Amino acid sequence: MSTNVYDILKERGFIEQATHEEEIRELLGKESVTFYIGFDATADSLTAGHFLTIMAMMHMQKAGHRPIALLGGGTTMIGDPSGKSDMRTMMTRETINHNAECFYKQLSRFIQFDNDKAIIANNADWLLDLNYVQFLREVGVHFSVNKMLSAECYKQRMEKGLTFFEFNYMLMQSYDFLKLNQMYGCMLEMGGNDQWSNILGGVDLIRRKEQKPAYGLTFKLLTTSEGIKMGKTMKGAVWLDPEKTSPYEFYQYWRNIEDVKVEECLALLTFLPMEEVRRLGALEGAEINKAKEVLAFEITKIVHGEEEAVKAQEAARALFAEGGKSADIPTTVYSKAELDEGKDLITLLVDTKLAKTRSEGRRLILQGGITVNDTKITEFDKKFTTADLNEDGVLLIKKGKKGYHQIKAE
Repeated sequence: MSTNVYDILKERGFIEQATHEEEIRELLGKESVTFYIGFDATADSLTAGHFLTIMAMMHMQKAGHRPIALLGGGTTMIGDPSGKSDMRTMMTRETINHNAECFYKQLSRFIQFDNDKAIIANNADWLLDLNYVQFLREVGVHFSVNKMLSAECYKQRMEKGLTFFEFNYMLMQSYDFLKLNQMYGCMLEMGGNDQWSNILGGVDLIRRKEQKPAYGLTFKLLTTSEGIKMGKTMKGAVWLDPEKTSPYEFYQYWRNIEDVKVEECLALLTFLPMEEVRRLGALEGAEINKAKEVLAFEITKIVHGEEEAVKAQEAARALFAEGGKSADIPTTVYSKAELDEGKDLITLLVDTKLAKTRSEGRRLILQGGITVNDTKITEFDKKFTTADLNEDGVLLIKKGKKGYHQIKAE
């Protein structure tokens, strides 16, 4: 018997909260369930941040369930205040429609929409021509303002000021779930954990109005160890559109993530078996870079295809080889016994003349300007030993883009 997709999602670390965990698990194990995930069309490309929810959709569809990708042609006109400290810039209907079309093309690479295996819907179809008084009578009557104000998605905005315009967002998203339930028999809404309050609104609305079961499920948000949402670089968002973020840049983003996030990303963002995910996640020192290569390759393969993933990997290796295996690179040699005891990074920077003083070394590390064997190091007291030497028997220290030095042990 095939594994229940709820157990797959749980084991891989997707699930953060569920409205009725046992019921949802039982339902997903016995019948094909129509579920939906919403995508507000705020840009002309999906981002790395959306990719986790797309992976969940793919797992669900593989297990025989039917996804609805709901494009927010209507809700994007307002903007979701969840997790935002400022009001969104208002967009024109033409821009939103263009963005929604771009989302559909991208989603079609991951989700099969043919033969009713999945549905693409746009909430502009029912939201933009709503009769406001009728909407308040049918939907607004089921929402308590007191309860809404206690919701996490509004709390953050209360200090700066929450407009009535945005306050309607929860009602609109809840109405989406109701409409999809009526039109397609949709029973389950899924989304990022910042959507929990909005999802609860929809579940409650269907149960009150239709007297039918409805369920909600949220996924964990991908964040760095500091709690910042992943999928951003100094240049901005990491896009799924190859014209906005090249496959090579996309590959490099995942190749350079923090060591502590490798296992989590392998579980959430690839289809590798969990035994392999755990094996790769357990690698330490320089070995973790092998796991990062696998991660970057697998994600790039899903998003851009195997050919582009191979090209990106070869380009990254060639670039590293140019800087990392040249006999011209300045080298400092320690005795094996000395390096076995460990050397902190500031000492290495001063000894190799990459930093003139210890205080300069500390500043370079804190500013994120130092990588060791292609991994950014931000702890200035981190010690390195012979166990950290790469497969070529060196520690390759890189300062900025062009300062290289290698450490060897004899």
